[in-house]
Amino acid sequence: MVGRIIHSQACVDEGAAWLSRSCPRMADAIGVTGPLPLRLRPDGFGALLDAIISQQLSVAAAQAIRGRMQAAGLTEPHRIIRADDDDLRACGLSAQKIRYVRALARAGIDYPAFRDQPAEQVIATLTGINGIGRWTAEIYAMFSLGRADVFAPGDLALREAARILFALEARPAEGQMRTLAERWSPWRAVAARALWAYYRVEKKREGIG
Repeated sequence: MVGRIIHSQACVDEGAAWLSRSCPRMADAIGVTGPLPLRLRPDGFGALLDAIISQQLSVAAAQAIRGRMQAAGLTEPHRIIRADDDDLRACGLSAQKIRYVRALARAGIDYPAFRDQPAEQVIATLTGINGIGRWTAEIYAMFSLGRADVFAPGDLALREAARILFALEARPAEGQMRTLAERWSPWRAVAARALWAYYRVEKKREGIG
């Protein structure tokens, strides 16, 4: 089952209202943050290429590399496959990321087909590609495919926000976070938006790019 798709701000608002009724702590968080952001992004090869480029880089550094790749015409799978390593290195990609973007380009993914597949099937396909971990696959399902009931329990900002919101002594481990998030189904992706927004308020910085 694909489940509910978030396609507009009204969907996010509906999910936030449900969470506020169902979970007093989530109601507290949303009361602090105000309306939650839509955060939808395009799907397809470009979204995952951007995710690989951005790994362990500042926003400014990632944007600079994207700009150089666009200027060089290296944003489509066939162009990346045909490019020399020197061409990709000149754009600012490390040797490791060159391997990753080539693996993505050669994967031959049918991106439109993802729209009709269950989230776990999408995540399993993506994590089978060298350079794409579960967090990246979950973020893709949440923001590029609009899946309403996907969460990213390994995300450090989500775990830290939960620690503060639930007054926990320590940041919950990934498994604990996954269990905690079950109470927010079928709107776990909206709960993630709320926790990221709450993190921003509490820490005075963004928890996700």
